[in-house]
Amino acid sequence: KLCGYLNKLGIKGPIKTWKSRWFFYDENKCHLLYYRTAQDINPLGSIDLSSASFDCKVENGEGVFEVRTPSRVFTLKAISKQAMMYWLQQLQMRRWEFCNAQSRFPVGSSQLVNEPLAGRTSKYVVDNEDFLPPVKTPTEAVGLKAASLPAPQTSTALHNISLKHPWTEIQNTVYNICGSKQLWRNNGNVFSFSEFREHPENLDEEQEAEEGTPEDGRMEPRLNWVRKARWMNNGFPGLPEELSRERNTMDKVSVLQQQILTLTEEVKSQKELVKLLHKALEAAQQEKRVSCMYLTVAEDKDRLELVRHKVRQIADLTNRLEALEQEKKQLEQILTLRDSHIQELKEHVQLLMEKNHAKQEVIMALTEQMARELSDPLHEANTVTAETLYKQQEEIEHLKDDIDAYKTQNQFLNSEIHQVTRLWTSVAENEKALLMKCACLQAQNCQMESKYLTVLRKLQEALPGLPSSHAELVRNLIQEALQWDVKEEAEALSFELTSALCPSSEYDEYGFMTVPDYEVEDWKLLAKIQALEIKSNNLRSQEAVEKPLRDRWNSVGELSPSAELKSMIRSGIPVEHRQRVWRWIISQHCSHLPDHYQQLLRQSKSTEHPACRQIELDLPRTLTNNKHFSSPTSQLIPKLRRVLLAFSWHNPAIGYCQGLNRLAAVALLVLEDEESAFWCLVHIVENLMPADYYSDTLITSQVDQRVFKDFLSEKLPRLMAHFEQYQIDVSLITFNWFLVAFVDSLVSDILLRVWDAFLYEGTKVIFRYALAIFKYNEEEILRIHDSVEIYQYLRFFTRMIMDGRKLMNIAFNDLNPFPMKMLRNRRSMHREELEAELCELEQIKAAYVKERAEQGP
Repeated sequence: KLCGYLNKLGIKGPIKTWKSRWFFYDENKCHLLYYRTAQDINPLGSIDLSSASFDCKVENGEGVFEVRTPSRVFTLKAISKQAMMYWLQQLQMRRWEFCNAQSRFPVGSSQLVNEPLAGRTSKYVVDNEDFLPPVKTPTEAVGLKAASLPAPQTSTALHNISLKHPWTEIQNTVYNICGSKQLWRNNGNVFSFSEFREHPENLDEEQEAEEGTPEDGRMEPRLNWVRKARWMNNGFPGLPEELSRERNTMDKVSVLQQQILTLTEEVKSQKELVKLLHKALEAAQQEKRVSCMYLTVAEDKDRLELVRHKVRQIADLTNRLEALEQEKKQLEQILTLRDSHIQELKEHVQLLMEKNHAKQEVIMALTEQMARELSDPLHEANTVTAETLYKQQEEIEHLKDDIDAYKTQNQFLNSEIHQVTRLWTSVAENEKALLMKCACLQAQNCQMESKYLTVLRKLQEALPGLPSSHAELVRNLIQEALQWDVKEEAEALSFELTSALCPSSEYDEYGFMTVPDYEVEDWKLLAKIQALEIKSNNLRSQEAVEKPLRDRWNSVGELSPSAELKSMIRSGIPVEHRQRVWRWIISQHCSHLPDHYQQLLRQSKSTEHPACRQIELDLPRTLTNNKHFSSPTSQLIPKLRRVLLAFSWHNPAIGYCQGLNRLAAVALLVLEDEESAFWCLVHIVENLMPADYYSDTLITSQVDQRVFKDFLSEKLPRLMAHFEQYQIDVSLITFNWFLVAFVDSLVSDILLRVWDAFLYEGTKVIFRYALAIFKYNEEEILRIHDSVEIYQYLRFFTRMIMDGRKLMNIAFNDLNPFPMKMLRNRRSMHREELEAELCELEQIKAAYVKERAEQGP
């Protein structure tokens, strides 16, 4: 037991006095009770250690330390420095044990919860030996033996009496008189109160008495007499050997009881795990039965009832998600409090280190002064007297003592910081586990919403065959589904998953609408299904794919061309690194001429370019599903106008071509700076794309369409044969893909990953992704056997792409090999053919004009 006499600083108005008190640690409540003597029955007060901190200041004197609680600061004094360090270390360890026993983390902390208390205590002692070695127990000042010693005497008898608790003093005095007579008559131990606390059978009565004790320390007389009667009849052992033997037995019993409690908690946790697994199994079986019922039900009425049941399940999942978010907010508040406490301790340690450094500088200065004076004995004899030298030596000894005290204090504070750091780590791990659980639930929720919308779309296709009442009900359900807000999650972590979930928004990081506002209702449903599926895939791949990729990018310092960098760029650049990498890629291929962009802007202001009117017509039609370009007053519209005008003056051969506005708009969204966006547009048009790609004839763009058809025949022969059977010209769909690099064709999440690889590798990436899109939807296209339906499907089939990682794997793995040399050869061959055809057309045209001219009017 932790008990013993300490002096407590009492403050009454301006008067401060030390009073001797018997202190006893209550391990059940983590309270430090204090009495006037060891034989008193009622405590004068208690100190709550569960949220207290400890400190020992050198300037307060030897043996003085403080216990800081949220409501008050208690100043205590031990008989020696060793006793003070023992009390501080024991209080610190027991507070840590109590906090560990009280904290039961719900997720990801089974090892901490099920770890026996004894094991955690030993771990604590081992960890703290690095900071503060264990202090030997001062048996003369701490423990039950100290209770048999006389209490420290004060100057007057009344000086040690507590005037704040007169009723408690009277009760203790009466009990000591009556109890002493009875115990001496029965040859009992005078210090039975300490022994009483060792007996677990009286623990319940003691806790009831403490809970019923008011703040002034008074207890109900009836309860006191019951307790006293039980103490009288207990028959305490009289010999010290019997007392020690009984105490050892009770310690073993206490350890066994603690192990039983630990094992009981382990069994309970395992039972709860089994229950959760049973529930998951039942839910899966129920889902299977519902799916079978839906497939076997013949009437639409029953199917609608099943759909309503799914809606109720979605609402239940949403409620559970909100509850987890509330729990997350509470944990964040706790973490904030822990961080503030850690910051205060760090500031305190920094202050002490500065003081210590100042002391060391003084010592060094004095040491150097002594060395100089001792080096010249004659000068020392003349200038320094023996008395002065003695004072200096005495001052140095005092300073050394202060340094030792500060070192001890620093060791103690380091152990405090170590404990707080472990607590913070546990809370952070718990928060991470909760975030992962929340992400999994949200992914499941997205899957359920996506399936629900898919069912509604199937019902929408069957509307002509439904009764009017059912058709109206289906239309209402579709309208309600389209009005739901789409929730987007940002990929974190400073985790690290640190930040893995963010508030819902209808726009992504770059301002693109997560669900575009299409006029066709069927397209709206498809867009919403795609958004939910992409969100679900992102949440599921967050820990396994996105976090390792982000860690790899965080470890990249200076960028340099390499196979590893190429692989990382193909996998997608995280949002926080994309702007830096794009700027680096552009700088590798474009030499930024100083003040060149500003000169072009001045030229566009002084002289109107012929393409100015066409630029003004195309500005309102640029990225209409992005909030930064959706209205004429958007902030990026003027920047886009200046970039396009500057490029038209920079490259007069092209001037302006429809499609350049979309390329420049994407560059502005990522790079933000309009001059950087201008050089990005120059890099795309002049370096990545072949010559004449954006000329008046668009001859190279037509060549690429023929090359693409060749690749489609080689890589996907079944699909190309299907197109030829139904006379489908894929260039009607793919021409715009190549001209604007998939802008307005793919969702922003997939589009920007395509652009990452496109800017680094060139147009070969566009061929890869165009083929991958057809392969992604190949089976769906092969099931359509009508040319009109095929064209209708190809208009929106890019909206059927749900998994960007799967599309990337098809583009860069399934379509290999894809050598650049073969691409150049195909371009050269088809360009010659196309130029010959154009030349032939020109000759036919010239002959026709000549013939008309000869015929006359």
